[in-house]
Amino acid sequence: MMCWRFRSAIKPRWSQAPVLTSEHLASEHLPSRHLLSHHRGQRTWIFLCILLVLIGLGSCGKPTGQPTTTVTLLCPGWVDKEFRDRREQEVAQFTGETGIQVKLLPGPESATEQLALWRKLLENGTGTPDVYEIDVIWPGTLAEYFLDLKPYLAQDAAAHFPVLVANDTVNGRLVAMPYHADAGLLFYRTDLLRQYGYQGPPKTWDEMERMAARIQGGERAKGKKDFWGYVWEGAPSEALTCNGLEWQASEGGGRIIEEDKTISVNNQRTTLAWARAARWTGSISPPGVVAYKEWDAMNIWRSGNAVFMRNWTAAYLLSGAKESGVKGNFGVALPPNGQAGAASVLGGASLSISRNSRHLQEAVALVRFLCRRDVERERARITAQAPTLPELYDDPEVLKTSPYFSLLKQGFLSGAIARPSTVAGKQYGNVSEEYFKALHSVLTGERSSPNAAADLERELVRITGFKTKAAVSTRVQPR
Repeated sequence: MMCWRFRSAIKPRWSQAPVLTSEHLASEHLPSRHLLSHHRGQRTWIFLCILLVLIGLGSCGKPTGQPTTTVTLLCPGWVDKEFRDRREQEVAQFTGETGIQVKLLPGPESATEQLALWRKLLENGTGTPDVYEIDVIWPGTLAEYFLDLKPYLAQDAAAHFPVLVANDTVNGRLVAMPYHADAGLLFYRTDLLRQYGYQGPPKTWDEMERMAARIQGGERAKGKKDFWGYVWEGAPSEALTCNGLEWQASEGGGRIIEEDKTISVNNQRTTLAWARAARWTGSISPPGVVAYKEWDAMNIWRSGNAVFMRNWTAAYLLSGAKESGVKGNFGVALPPNGQAGAASVLGGASLSISRNSRHLQEAVALVRFLCRRDVERERARITAQAPTLPELYDDPEVLKTSPYFSLLKQGFLSGAIARPSTVAGKQYGNVSEEYFKALHSVLTGERSSPNAAADLERELVRITGFKTKAAVSTRVQPR
């Protein structure tokens, strides 16, 4: 999702070293030949059975003589009470406007299990559920099962961020509509930057490294032995793919696989960016950062023991929460620039319609409603979820809840980059896994960055059948 949301039952661990927790990021855990274990397969089948029962119950008990249409929406946001409550209000409003009933179907928490369940339901071909909420990296994986929305929603789609619409378009087919957005951000301590004489956040990665080292040294001299300059997600997971792509793309190192289906990862700018990150490990970043996921980085950040943190939009409200140690003393910026500009990895979710839906017109109406301007505006105002319509980033009521949205808009229009999930299609899970494994081996010192990139290139050629790119041509726009 790019956008990740926490369960209220999970308690922060401010003073202890971060420990890997359950899965919190919708795009965090990709399906791969290694991850889909027998145990998870069993849980997926259990969820499938439960959903079939729920779907069946939805057709029972309706008053005779009062025919109604019920559209089913499968979504993973059920663990977040705030967002769940808002979604229930939205579907109630939709029913009030149209008379169409909506049954919300819950998905499992883990994105690996979500994707396995989504695929089983779609392969089943029954047409139920009608509408699926999908992660930003799933359109290419599931495109064959979804309706082309262009004949129905092309005009609506034109109002959304172009980068989101492009990500939802596979082989010319609009297989999803942007539902909510997300992007990688740099969080920084405003009080500490002022204290050490800095006027604002770092403009470049090199500047960030120098600032982090200086402030870290100063704070440790005061007795804060657990204080760090920069925390981020270094565990071998999808989150590391996001970090690595931001590092290399900002330096002009390409996007792993380009839109023309050429593999570009093996180049000097990428390997230099990887080597720089390896230098951070144990210096401005904790040695254990190579095992951190989003929540682990957040633990250290909210304890007040870091100057900078890379995370997603959901971290904004959590940083400003009553119990946060950085409340009132933090700011948000786009990731620092490299030689080629800024690069912020795209996150979020979209809505797709099963090609076998028996309620096509009603499903289209629901998707159009959930992506409508007034509905997105209220959702952003109440839940602080980033909208997909550029105009809402200038709305005073939306900005009152999330003042940094004006900055986020700039990122979506200039520096946001999509992972190569659409071009890789069904192979993206394996592509990302090989990428984060290679990068992780550099961070831990197992391999040099040139050797890891060369090995990765060969593996990606084997997985995808694509050719290599001799010289990287992709550039991100400087902000």
